[in-house]
Amino acid sequence: MRILIFCLLLAAAPIFAQCQEEHKSNIYNPAADARKDIDAAVTLAKKEHKNVFVQVGGNWCIWCQRFHNLVEGDDTLKRLMNDNYVVVHLNYSPENKNEKVLAQLGYPQRFGFPVFVILDGKGRRIHTQNSGYLEEGKGHSKKKVAEFLQQWSPKALDPATYKKEQ
Repeated sequence: MRILIFCLLLAAAPIFAQCQEEHKSNIYNPAADARKDIDAAVTLAKKEHKNVFVQVGGNWCIWCQRFHNLVEGDDTLKRLMNDNYVVVHLNYSPENKNEKVLAQLGYPQRFGFPVFVILDGKGRRIHTQNSGYLEEGKGHSKKKVAEFLQQWSPKALDPATYKKEQ
């Protein structure tokens, strides 16, 4: 029986190590002033004709880490994000739940984590996205994430890009 338990523990070690590896990234700062970060992002987004992509989550959240790693590790997704958005990682954790800012954003945490809030260059909330709709199989779908980033880009929201039917 001890040999069986030892073998099970040995087999689980790589899975545990992978989970630990995914959690190593500290993309969220519990000490950050979320309101100040969002205001700075809005100012920059307005100047650069972009929107603000607020990713709400925490370093404790494996899906938050996975989404971040997917975007950073995929050239197409990274380009779509960098070309169209100023990114803010808004922390939600026991150390700092940012409840006041999340209330101002319409309580996006009701959808779970990560959750994405898109703001325009004036700081107005134009969309809240439940990230579960961007999943496929055991992770986020590159195709669904790319479509989402394109659909909420400044260009997609610009009425001038749509021609009137004649």
